[in-house]
Amino acid sequence: MKAHVAYEAAFEDFLRSRQVPYVAVDEAKRAAFRDARLKSFDFIVYSAQGPNWLVDIKGRRWAARRPGTRPAWENWVTRADLDGLRQWQEVFGTGFAGLLVFAYRLDGDGAPPAEVIHTFRGERYVFAGVPTDAYATEARTRSPKWDTVNMPVARFAEFVRPIAELL
Repeated sequence: MKAHVAYEAAFEDFLRSRQVPYVAVDEAKRAAFRDARLKSFDFIVYSAQGPNWLVDIKGRRWAARRPGTRPAWENWVTRADLDGLRQWQEVFGTGFAGLLVFAYRLDGDGAPPAEVIHTFRGERYVFAGVPTDAYATEARTRSPKWDTVNMPVARFAEFVRPIAELL
């Protein structure tokens, strides 16, 4: 977790405000596991109703791409993000699962449907999650050059859940 990254700091503030137990992962002190360097995640979040989550925050803006259009679920990640979370799931074992949390900073008045808006440092955010395994099953190549993937927006909308539902 990088405290200077607004999206991660906003998510931490959200967890604190809801008294959700968590551990912020210090990327500078990440451990090597079995001599393999795994991509870090940002938080371990303890859930009262399901698996404990290994959370990787993905900061995005909820804004129209072009004038006169509506915002959409921007949801790309790198293959390294997915691979790292899946490997960490194996390391932590039963009771832990990877979760991609898309932290959308709201630009303008609109917000994704059925989401809780959290205000942090004068900015408005929405946090929505997709379990890593579900995302990986549906992901399609976005950019071979940047090794990124994404879910088609309609499929993403079916899988994504307000973070409060997952805690």
